[in-house]
Amino acid sequence: MRRLKRDPLERAFLRGYQHGIHGKSRDLCPFTLSSTRQAWINGWREGRGDNWDGLTGTAGLHRLNELHAVG
Repeated sequence: MRRLKRDPLERAFLRGYQHGIHGKSRDLCPFTLSSTRQAWINGWREGRGDNWDGLTGTAGLHRLNELHAVG
């Protein structure tokens, strides 16, 4: 049985979220394709917001799991 790959936009969002929650710069976005780049930046914004709200460490991991389950 073949394993299905995750949606590239979802993966970009989650990678951006991880950068944002760790306080990394938005300029580190590795994508150039506009739709993938936008998904990464949306994830980064979500992560930065959670970082500013204090959701780091275990709380941040729970938030990331919630985002992954919904997406």
